[in-house]
Amino acid sequence: MRLREIAERLGCAVEGDGSVEISGVAGIEQAGPGMLTFLANPKYRRMAAATRAGAILAGRDAGRMAAPVLRSANPYLDFARAIELFHVAPRYAPGVHPTAVISANARIGAQAHVGPCCFVDDGVEIGARAVLHSFVSIYRGARIGDGFFAHSHAVVREGCRIGDRVILQNGVVVGADGFGFARRADGSWMKMLQTGPAVIEDDVEIQANACVDRATVGETRVRRGAKIDNLVQVGHASLVGENTLLCAQTGLAGTTHVGNGCILAGQVGAAGHLTIGDGAVITAQSGVPGDVPAGAQYSGYPAMESREWRKCVAAFSRLPELARAVRELRGEERRREKAPRRRRTRSDSRRKPRRGRH
Repeated sequence: MRLREIAERLGCAVEGDGSVEISGVAGIEQAGPGMLTFLANPKYRRMAAATRAGAILAGRDAGRMAAPVLRSANPYLDFARAIELFHVAPRYAPGVHPTAVISANARIGAQAHVGPCCFVDDGVEIGARAVLHSFVSIYRGARIGDGFFAHSHAVVREGCRIGDRVILQNGVVVGADGFGFARRADGSWMKMLQTGPAVIEDDVEIQANACVDRATVGETRVRRGAKIDNLVQVGHASLVGENTLLCAQTGLAGTTHVGNGCILAGQVGAAGHLTIGDGAVITAQSGVPGDVPAGAQYSGYPAMESREWRKCVAAFSRLPELARAVRELRGEERRREKAPRRRRTRSDSRRKPRRGRH
C-alpha cells in the first residue's frame, strides 16, 4: 500500500515521497524499510532520526524528519488505526460447537459463535454476533448485549448484565462473590450472601485474569468505555466511571467510587468507601486511603498531591544526611551542657564597670 493511500484513509497530510510502498507497521526501533512507525513522544526524537522505517507518523509540530512523514493531530491514535489496515482480526463463523452445553431456555442472538466446551445456563440472554471462544461459562439469568466477545475461560456469573461490544479477555470473572464476611462472637467468620449483580456497560474491555465482584446488596458497575487491565480487582459495590483506565494490578476495595475519565496506574490500591473525582490521575504504586478531588494528580502512600509527594521523596533521599546533622547538633548541645562553668571571683567583679559612674 502506498503512503499516500494510507494518508487518505487516515486523513493525514503527506510530507515527502507519497509513492513509498508500505507493507506493515512496527515500533520505532524495530521498523525497517517499507514499514510505518510513529513518533508521539518528543523524547524519542533521537530514535526517529536513526530509524530505518520507510515512513513516520508524527505530530504537526514534530519538526523535519529524514523519512517521509504523515502529519497527524494524534499520531498514537492514527498509528492504532494504521495497524488495522494491515492486520485483520480473526473472524469466527456462526454456529455452536457440538461439545458446547446450552440450556434449552437460553436465548442466543443471530450469527453467534459458541466454541468448544462452552456452557450457557438457564435463562441466559445473549445478543447478536457474540463470540464465546472456548471453555466460556455463562451462569443462569445473565443478560448480554450485541457484539460480545469472551475469550477462553472467561466467566459471567448469575444475574450479571453486560452491554454491547464488551470484550472479556482470558480468565476474566464477572460477578464472583464479593469479599463479605461477618465476625461471630467466637471469632469465626460468617459468609454474607452476595445478592447484587455486576453490571458492565457498553464498549468496556476487561483484560486477562481481572475480576469484577458482585455486591452484597445493590450492584457493582463499570460504566461505558472503561478499560480494565490484567489482574485488576474491582471490589463489591464499587463504581468505575466512563472512559476510566484501571491499569495492571490495581485493586479497589469495596464501595470505591472512581469518576469519569480517571487513570489509575499500575498497582494502585484504594482503601474502599471513598470517592476519586472525575479526571483524577493516580500514579503507579500509590495507596489511596481517602477521597481524591476531581482533576487531581496524586502519588505515593498515603497518596497526596504529586507535587508534594515529589518534595517528600526528595527529602527522603536526604534523611541520612539530615539525621547525621541532627545528631551532631545534639552532641554539641550536650557537650556545652556538660562543660564546667567558670566561677566568678572578686577580681571579676572589680573589672566589671559599674553603672552610673564616669
